[in-house]
Amino acid sequence: MDAATCEVAQPRTWRFVPVGVTTAAIGVLVATMLWSAVRSSSAALVGIDVALAVAALTLVPVVVRRPEIGGVLAGLLVALSPVATPVASFAVLFTARNRPFRQAAATAAVGVAGEAAQALWRPVPSLPYGWRLLLMAIAYAALLGWGTWAQARHALLAALRDRARRAEQEQERRVVEARAAERNRIAREMHDVLAHRLSLLAAAAGAMEYRPDAAPERLSAAAGVIRASAHHALDELREVITLLRSDDAESPTDAPPGQTLADLPRLIDEARAAGQQIDVDDPLGPPVEIPAAVGRTAYRIAQEALTNARKHAAGQPVRLVLGGAPGSGLRIAVSNPTTPGSGATGSVGTGLIGLAERAALTGGRVAHHVDAAGRFHLTAWLPWPT
Repeated sequence: MDAATCEVAQPRTWRFVPVGVTTAAIGVLVATMLWSAVRSSSAALVGIDVALAVAALTLVPVVVRRPEIGGVLAGLLVALSPVATPVASFAVLFTARNRPFRQAAATAAVGVAGEAAQALWRPVPSLPYGWRLLLMAIAYAALLGWGTWAQARHALLAALRDRARRAEQEQERRVVEARAAERNRIAREMHDVLAHRLSLLAAAAGAMEYRPDAAPERLSAAAGVIRASAHHALDELREVITLLRSDDAESPTDAPPGQTLADLPRLIDEARAAGQQIDVDDPLGPPVEIPAAVGRTAYRIAQEALTNARKHAAGQPVRLVLGGAPGSGLRIAVSNPTTPGSGATGSVGTGLIGLAERAALTGGRVAHHVDAAGRFHLTAWLPWPT
C-alpha cells in the first residue's frame, strides 16, 4: 500500500491535534525557561532551548502536510533539546495515522535515536541512561501503535461505508431489473391474451363487412363471435391483471390461473367459429394430468400459432399436432401455408420471441422455420415429468 493510498480523509477530531501540539510545545518552552532559570543554567543553553522550541513549533505545519519529513526533522531536534519532544511525539502519531507503517516506524526510530543522543549530553541525574532510553522507546512504540490502530480503524469504517453504498446500489439495480422484467411480463401477457381475441374480432367483423348480403343466421353468428370474443377478452384481461398483481413476481409461469391444455378445445372451437380451418391431430385424447405451468405454456403456444395464422395466412388451413408422454415431454407442432406478401415467412415477431422466453422458463424450447414448399412450421417441446 503506497503513500497515496494511505492518505485518507482525516476525521474532524484530528484537525485539532496540531493546535494541541502547539499549545503543549509552548507549555514545554515556558517550563524549560523556568526550569533553566531555577537551575541557574547558562544563558547560552537557555537561548538554545528557546530557539529550538521556536524551530519545533514551525515544524508543526510541516508535520501536518508531510508527516514523514517533519517527523525526521523533529527527531533531529530532539537530539539537541527536550523541548522538541512534543512535536516529535506528535509526528510519530500523525505519521502512523496517515502513512504506511514503514514510514511511521522510521520516524519513531529517528525520534528514539534523538532521545538517546540527548540523554548522552543532557542526562537526568535521577534517571539512569538505560531506563530513560527504555521509557522513551516504550512511549514512541505506544504512539506508533496508537496511530496504526487509528488508521486501521478508519480504513475499516471506510470499507464498511463503501460496502454499504455498493449494497445499496446493487439493490437499486435489482429493483430496476425487476421492474423491467415485470414490464416485459406485462407486455407478454397482454400480447398473448389480447392478440387472439382481437384477431377473432377482426375476422368476424371482416366477414360481416365483406358479406353484408349473407344470410341473417350467418350475420347473427358473426355478431355472436364478436360479442363472445369481447366478453372473453375482458375476462382474460381481468385475469392477467390479477396475475400480475400477485406477490410471486419471480416465477410468472408458476403463478396461479390462466388457461391450460384442458382449455385448448374451446380455443379451437372459437377459431373455427370465426372461419378458420383447423385440422387437429391429438393422440393425447381427453385432458390428461400435466403440470399447470406446462399446460399454460402449451395453451399459449397453440394460441399464438393460431393467431399468427389468422393474421399472416388468412383463409389457409392450419394443422395442429399434439403428442408426447410423461417422461418424454409434450410436443406441439403447428403448420400452415404462407401467402405471398404476408411478411411472416421466417420473420421473428415479438409473439414468437415471447413464446421462446415462456418455454425457456419451463425448461422447454420453441423453433420455427419455412420449408421449401413455403409452409410455415412452429414446433415446441415442453418437459412433462413422470
